[in-house]
Amino acid sequence: MTEHVPNMFGSMVFNDDVMRQRLPKDVYKSLRKTIATGETLDASIADCVANAMKDWAIEKGATHFTHWFQPLTGVTAEKHDAFISPIGPCQVIMEFSGKELIKGESDASSFPSGGIRSTFEARGYTAWDPASYAFVKDGSLYIPTAFCSYTGEALDTKTPLLRSMAVINTQTLRLLRLFGDEETTRVTTTVGAEQEYFLVDKEMYRRRKDLFFTGRTLFGAGAPKGQELEDHYFGSIKPRVAAFMEELDEELWKLGITSKTKHNEAAPAQHELAPVYATANLAVDHNLLMMEQMKKIAERHGMVCLLHEKPFHGVNGSGKHDNWALSTDTGKNLLNPGKTPADNPQFLLILAGVIRAVDEYQDLLRLSVATPGNDHRLGGHEAPPAIVSMFIGEELEAVLDAIASGEHYVGKRAGRMDLGISSIPTFRKDTTDRNRTSPFAFTGNKFEFRMPGSSANIALPNIVLNTAVAEVFRTFADRLEGVSKKDLNNAINDLIRETIVAHRRIIFSGNGYSKEWEEEAARRGLSNIRKAVDAFPAFLTPKSVELFTRHAVMSEAELASRVEIMYENYAKVTNIEALTMIEMASRDIIPAVNAYIGKVASAAKAKRDVCPTVSCMVEEDIIEKLSGLNEQTYKALGRLKEAEAKAKNKIQEGTPALAKHYLEEVVPCMEELREYVDAMEQMTDSADWPMPTYGDLMFRI
Repeated sequence: MTEHVPNMFGSMVFNDDVMRQRLPKDVYKSLRKTIATGETLDASIADCVANAMKDWAIEKGATHFTHWFQPLTGVTAEKHDAFISPIGPCQVIMEFSGKELIKGESDASSFPSGGIRSTFEARGYTAWDPASYAFVKDGSLYIPTAFCSYTGEALDTKTPLLRSMAVINTQTLRLLRLFGDEETTRVTTTVGAEQEYFLVDKEMYRRRKDLFFTGRTLFGAGAPKGQELEDHYFGSIKPRVAAFMEELDEELWKLGITSKTKHNEAAPAQHELAPVYATANLAVDHNLLMMEQMKKIAERHGMVCLLHEKPFHGVNGSGKHDNWALSTDTGKNLLNPGKTPADNPQFLLILAGVIRAVDEYQDLLRLSVATPGNDHRLGGHEAPPAIVSMFIGEELEAVLDAIASGEHYVGKRAGRMDLGISSIPTFRKDTTDRNRTSPFAFTGNKFEFRMPGSSANIALPNIVLNTAVAEVFRTFADRLEGVSKKDLNNAINDLIRETIVAHRRIIFSGNGYSKEWEEEAARRGLSNIRKAVDAFPAFLTPKSVELFTRHAVMSEAELASRVEIMYENYAKVTNIEALTMIEMASRDIIPAVNAYIGKVASAAKAKRDVCPTVSCMVEEDIIEKLSGLNEQTYKALGRLKEAEAKAKNKIQEGTPALAKHYLEEVVPCMEELREYVDAMEQMTDSADWPMPTYGDLMFRI
């Protein structure tokens, strides 16, 4: 297959090569200009592009087209229309117009709108995003689009992401001009999203109501072996998983997704896929496609792909590391420090801007990853803590400390690694170690935002990051643009120094998992927002509203709608989990344990019938302990039902009160019920337990 990969890659994508071949030269140039610069599309070329796109798609087996968009559900949406157009009672032709390409219509009231749309206000529009290539999948031409209401509010994640990319382009160009860069015409944020996931056997999955309805195990005692031997991480990939990964690579490559790295992750049955970087817009689209393909292809291999942040209690959950950088259309990475970063004022100014943005908007970054699933992952010894901090490495930290103190930095180059084995060549070490406990780590020429959860759409973290950094760059440019050329270098150095002194608190190189760091972070005045519900209000503070409205990334109404949806989603997800626990405990677990107690009692009676003097201490002990636990389970189940019933009274108080009720009243009842059930699992014969165990799920692939 190796020799065919270059031909396979992007074969189902209406990409630049296809456009160059199929479009008239003037049309191609006009469309390329729109894609490259973000300028308005020339509507007069739409029919020509649509026709070429249709002909190409039909050759690839497509019969339909769909505007593919990202509503505020966390997943994608699509409505398929055939290319057919009747020309008589028994004849059709295949048509696709520029109007159909540019604009579609969807029911805006059937997707989450956070109050922007009422049920009777149904009209919404999808609008073609030329910067994200169309592709063919499953017999349809997919056209990536933005989604807005009839009154123009963004009802999706793509629209504010594109706005944030435009804003950071504008503000970064202002800084580059100060350094004499007149060549760069566009700056884009690039993103590489590393995707973690679990694979479990499909038959096992079907026997777990909790996995089926919620994506995670709501009950489950730990297996005798977990990840403590650290033997699964980067271990040999099992044949069944390897076959899945091979097919996944092929399907992603056809869609132009640069699936690059695959390996086993830390937990049993956990794996990771990492792509090469793309513009933030494409990276988000690609990641959503990647998750969809993972689920679909796993099914074909008799498995199910779990993308929940914490499918199994007590073992590592899954994240999605968002690798973020700034690149120019001239091929420069603006986060590349060069060989001597201390003598690179442009890099240091940009670095200082990112540091200030992360510090000033740490609550927004925490909000951007706040989901019910991520609550189970953040803060454990497996993922970054809920405290936002930055790791920049020893060398850069020393450079910034020298700047802050007004001293001259005298650094030394990293030495060479010599393992003392003559047959193994020496190599130059990196200038700094890595810190996997850091939420926001500089890794050489990019920042790795490690907090997003595995199931999340990464648009929001990048919207927040782009907009926050753009705002800081705006203040930098406002201050420096009025400075004379002869004073500019000193003004830049002063600004870097002031910024580092003011925001040094956000930089931390130690163990983010330690209790000491929590205490130190509190002394520094850093936020420690442990639960998603407590993070949501950050979107509506005056500071946040000012940030997003100043740059026209989101209006106050759009911000408010998203907060409403976040509260509502938290309540709905927790409600589904609570109802699933009630169903499983009532109809499966308690009856199964009762039946097993009966079997043990019958066994004890049979023993006594044979020999009246025989001891039944074991059976009696099991019966007593299990009966006690089952009684406690039943009582805990009643308390959960009661807490769940009270939620109905909270609805009229609004979604914040409802979400708070689920967090403070329902979740503790769920945790209590789980504790009793998991204890019973460890005492019940495995043949009588009503569902596959952790050992079955994680070690049977």
